[in-house]
Amino acid sequence: MTSTQSSPERTEASAPVRETARPTPTLTEAFLSAFRHHPAGVAIITADAGDGPVALTVSSLISVSASPPMVAFSLSAASSTAKAVGEAKTVVVHLVRRADMELARLCATSGTERFGRGVRWDRLESGEPYYPQIDRWFRAEVRDRLAVPGASLVVCELTLTSPLLQETREDDALVYANRTWHELRAISDANKAPLLLWPEDSATF
Repeated sequence: MTSTQSSPERTEASAPVRETARPTPTLTEAFLSAFRHHPAGVAIITADAGDGPVALTVSSLISVSASPPMVAFSLSAASSTAKAVGEAKTVVVHLVRRADMELARLCATSGTERFGRGVRWDRLESGEPYYPQIDRWFRAEVRDRLAVPGASLVVCELTLTSPLLQETREDDALVYANRTWHELRAISDANKAPLLLWPEDSATF
């Protein structure tokens, strides 16, 4: 009797899986994604161009010069509040800390009463509205405006500072990144702490 040995079944090699090519982002998409993850300090700008006090929260504040002390920030052309700030000759720049987050959130929310009942605010002797509960603020005079598509850049010279600036409370800084508020704290491990560096091209640090 002849026995037959069954041969193992032949299996076909699996075809390689081809990865679907990701579409290349446009330059605008890449720009928005990069800056969405780039932490920025938070500031509140208040002003009154003659039609009543206005306020808005910005994350675009930058230092420009130390002597004279000058700053700049951008305003969206689509915002009515930004338009009112852009028409003012003077503003008050508030540097926001963690304890001031709710006020920053209020001034960043469309349709809210930023100077309504329950909101603590006052006016400087020169007339500008400001929030006295924020320790770090500067009165500033607008020196220049640069219009760009969809926005404008406002350059201001600081002319007055909060009397409490040197006595300000030790509080965690507040930064904005990826559409979320974040606390900014010092690195506790000295071995991991970065070296203190001053960029050679900076006029303020």
